[in-house]
Amino acid sequence: MPQANSEQRSHRAPPILDHAGELLSRYDVLFCDVWGVVHNGISAFTGACAALSRFRSEGGTVILVSNAPVPKQRVADMLALRHVPLNAWDDIVSSGDIALNHVAGRGFKKLYCIGPQDRDQALFKALEAKSVALEDAEAIICTGLNDDRNETPDDYRPLLERALEHNLPFVCANPDLVVDVGGTILFCAGAIADIYERMNGQVFWAGKPHLSAYETAHHKAEALRDTNVPRRKALVIGDAIRTDLKGAQNFGCDALFVASGIHRHDAMDAERLSPSKLAALFPPGTPSAIAAMTELVW
Repeated sequence: MPQANSEQRSHRAPPILDHAGELLSRYDVLFCDVWGVVHNGISAFTGACAALSRFRSEGGTVILVSNAPVPKQRVADMLALRHVPLNAWDDIVSSGDIALNHVAGRGFKKLYCIGPQDRDQALFKALEAKSVALEDAEAIICTGLNDDRNETPDDYRPLLERALEHNLPFVCANPDLVVDVGGTILFCAGAIADIYERMNGQVFWAGKPHLSAYETAHHKAEALRDTNVPRRKALVIGDAIRTDLKGAQNFGCDALFVASGIHRHDAMDAERLSPSKLAALFPPGTPSAIAAMTELVW
């Protein structure tokens, strides 16, 4: 299958593959999404893990790039709990670490925190800044909805209006709008940040599709391989057009679209990819991919 440039790919739906081995063999590095590609929030996808392990065994490097709002060690712990094998990846880039680095770089000492304190305690404990009331804060950091089972992003509008009155910067530690948890779609921090940005609030997006994510991953890959890695030799694998595919476009490398994640209802009929639905999902101007698969398999 010939490679196409990004302008050509943006004007057609990606071709559908049943197996990715031939495609993956053309690259030295994979920047692979986690949730929706490697696991579904509950258990690992065995085919995807086997494909990543084989890619590494043949000399490739796998950097997992996650919008999880926690430090990378917590991501690694969650992978282990879902039985993702250690030989499926080399290193991890997490949005939580990017957010923590941004907070430290800006020198924020007082933060208003939004997000479940129990689930995301790894990030909140890593903060050197003090958690304070909104009126005393220098910025907001958000890892998600406080109760994503019972709340919606619109519930936060009154709080965001108060934050805007104080001109508070908003650090979004998970740019995803939604996540698929075992078949249930839940809102993420990005959905709140999106509202604030539309209100003309200042938002720092710590992760995909912004350059900080894949630039960090690229640096890690080059350090591991001890050589320069041309962007044409790196492939993004992801299930989200807005974050993974747009991030690949921003970074300037190819992407492989996995359809059974958050876009499964838009791209699939039952258990198979629908060519007509896929075409509708990739109208002209949409960040596209070099290929599409139902699930990642070698």
